[in-house]
Amino acid sequence: MAIRHQLIKRSPTEVWAVLADPERYGEWVVGPDSSTPLDDTWPTTGSRLRFTLRVGPWSGEGTTTVRHSEPCRELELEAKFKALGSARIFLQLRPWGTGTLVICDEHPLRGLGGTLHNPVSEALLQLRHRGMLPRLARVVERAAAGAGPAAGVRHA
Repeated sequence: MAIRHQLIKRSPTEVWAVLADPERYGEWVVGPDSSTPLDDTWPTTGSRLRFTLRVGPWSGEGTTTVRHSEPCRELELEAKFKALGSARIFLQLRPWGTGTLVICDEHPLRGLGGTLHNPVSEALLQLRHRGMLPRLARVVERAAAGAGPAAGVRHA
């Protein structure tokens, strides 16, 4: 399992405000170019969003489903992308002084990604998290400073 953490200099409520905004998903998750909510209840358990991956002229769509949600504490997602299968992404928010320690645990569940999971794919997940968690921190800090629509909190 690829597990990484990031200290964000904002409260769990401010971090949750970004996680609870499905339209910001593509801003902090490495890979998706855009995202669209499929349900009005994101991030409640069972709610979904559609994301688009683009690589040069090629693009494809996948879905992310909330499997578990505890506002300002935990968000567990299952991301599915066609033949690659699905992956579990678990984000835990822990108060840390005046900030938040975000712990991300991701691993393949089903399909080709799960079948071919090995130390090389594990290393790639670690690289993905090295990009994703600092991006999340930047989006949260920018939104909390009032520079984006995620400055308000949406509770599940």
